[in-house]
Amino acid sequence: MLDTANPVRQGEELDHQAVTQWLQTQGIDLQGTPEVTQFSGGASNWTYRLQYANRDLILRRPPKGTKAKSAHDMVREYNVQNALKSQYPLVPTMVALCTDEAVIGCDFYVMDRIEGIIPRANLPKDLQLTQGEVSELCHNVVDALIALHYVDYTQNPALLALGKGEGYCERQVLGWDNRYEQARTPDVPDFADVRDWLKATIPSDSKTCVIHNDWRFDNVILDPASPTQVIGVLDWEMATLGDPLMDLGCALAYWIQADDNAVMKATRRQPTNLAGMMTREQVVAYYLDKTGLSVTNWAFYEVFGIFRLAGIAQQIYYRYYHKQTDNPAFKDFGMIVGALHERCGALIKANHPA
Repeated sequence: MLDTANPVRQGEELDHQAVTQWLQTQGIDLQGTPEVTQFSGGASNWTYRLQYANRDLILRRPPKGTKAKSAHDMVREYNVQNALKSQYPLVPTMVALCTDEAVIGCDFYVMDRIEGIIPRANLPKDLQLTQGEVSELCHNVVDALIALHYVDYTQNPALLALGKGEGYCERQVLGWDNRYEQARTPDVPDFADVRDWLKATIPSDSKTCVIHNDWRFDNVILDPASPTQVIGVLDWEMATLGDPLMDLGCALAYWIQADDNAVMKATRRQPTNLAGMMTREQVVAYYLDKTGLSVTNWAFYEVFGIFRLAGIAQQIYYRYYHKQTDNPAFKDFGMIVGALHERCGALIKANHPA
């Protein structure tokens, strides 16, 4: 039931002796030789577990051959979590940040492991929750997002440095418009209608707060003793200052519910289809009620979240289409992009009929 790591993948071995020696120079008391395993989740940074006799640690590093540090910024990810910890206890405890590439050839950081359950596409087979417990879990995950959006960043220089805040919605729309255009292949929709609609409906009254920017069930950790309770939140790589409703809209792009069509169900990576989970519409209503926020054009946020997800999928599919990767898991991503375009079009039509 607990989330566990696997043997280290070939070619991704970690020099644990160098890491151990460096950690000890930082005053970290470590006993024995660590058992080193690797987590398979995530398509970006490499994540290892270092299990010492007296300490259970997680190490995060960029993949080998990374050219653009901005895409795998260990320093930023460490600093975000370090700055948030005092106001948002669900962040893991940071242990040390290494920027000396002489140690293992790249920046990396180490944090304490939070032992728990990570809810992926399906809950662990030995975790049997009642419909009421599923509902409690669902509300607690949304409440954890709301709590993040209430963090006061204004007195924290490290959080203030995360992003510009004001104008976030416009920057995101224009940025993903450009990224999608760069990643287009001839066999997918051009999203011209969606992109034009988004540009024409950018809200002028957006709020600013700390946003996670990749909020999903598989980025939260549940308490093994009380598995409806959230005890940790992971993957802060894209956290920034921005509009809280953009964070919610992007989270709901991954929210596949029981009555969605077969193509959408095939993309499900979290257990939001279970009886007891809120629908997307119910999540929005709950969020707005709890925060007191109001929105006149929710469709903008929901459509943007789906368009951004299409952009992410298309960037991956571009590599498959151009034979830069032969991973068979990516071969149907073009079809998924097409389904996301249909979903955007249906939402636009439903909210702004011609």
